[in-house]
Amino acid sequence: MRSTALFITACLFPIASPARAQDAGLEKIPALDATLAGYAYPFEVKTLPLTEQGRALSMAYMDLKPEGTPNGKTVLLLHGKNFSGAYWERTAKDLSTRGFRVVIPDQIGFGKSSKPVDIQYSFQMMAAQTKTLLDHLELESVEVVGHSMGGMVATRFALMFPDLTEKLVLVNPIGLEDWKRKIPYQSIDEATAAEMKKTPQDVKDYMRNVYFDGKWKDEYDSLLTVQAGWLKGADKATLARVTALTSDMVVTQPVLYEFPDIKEPTLLVIGERDRTAIGKNLASKEVAATMGQYQELGKTTAAAIHGAKLVALPGVGHMPQVEAYDEYFKALVDFL
Repeated sequence: MRSTALFITACLFPIASPARAQDAGLEKIPALDATLAGYAYPFEVKTLPLTEQGRALSMAYMDLKPEGTPNGKTVLLLHGKNFSGAYWERTAKDLSTRGFRVVIPDQIGFGKSSKPVDIQYSFQMMAAQTKTLLDHLELESVEVVGHSMGGMVATRFALMFPDLTEKLVLVNPIGLEDWKRKIPYQSIDEATAAEMKKTPQDVKDYMRNVYFDGKWKDEYDSLLTVQAGWLKGADKATLARVTALTSDMVVTQPVLYEFPDIKEPTLLVIGERDRTAIGKNLASKEVAATMGQYQELGKTTAAAIHGAKLVALPGVGHMPQVEAYDEYFKALVDFL
């Protein structure tokens, strides 16, 4: 039997801010279409045909073989809401050198995969489609690891397919609090309109302020390419709708109440400076101040999952795999 590790991510942007001068680096980012035809991935991209809610769709994925002696395990890296599978390049390469096979799909609605605007998005759908990919690749067991929104997908996967899930790793997952109890509901039409107003500068400002505590380094620039490129491209309206639909999914489909049902060995890697909270911009100032407090959310989540191990990273934000790679990767590999 071959085992697999599943690596997943995501988060959302707030309403666009007032017009202002754009950072010079953003001007160099090219316009991108819905399936990122002009955006090169680090490894060969393959596609898996899927049928979902009467629609013929295509799931893009990468499959990286071990560079050294295979260790019998596969890591399946799944991206998050503001990214594509391409941003797992460093993690994938380092896992491959340690004997892991690495499979990196783009979920439907993300990356190079199809972008339907007339289906119901759900974490159950994503988990089931992920299993379809694993079946296609003849992988029989998985070690599920999720970052950001991917933590919600990873949790749902582990709950739906416990016989396939050997271990679970959550890296700064979102959904550790129930945002629909804290923010006013935003309709999909309202969310679509808000997405249409966003600019590449809004993308960078959000990442800088929420992910990196107001600081920015040149090495973070590649994180902007997909979202900023889509905002410049001809498919902006389609992508705004998809983002609104998947944002609604995040807010209305919490998984935290089922954390006690997780039976697999679980690791939490939590950057404690993270303040990611979907819809914070819609909440009152008083409520917003209580949201996204990861230094506490990490502890409560570890307590809710039986036997979970917590690796807390003080001073680190939403993306330990970028900001504190060595600590993050050591924790990941030691656990796997």
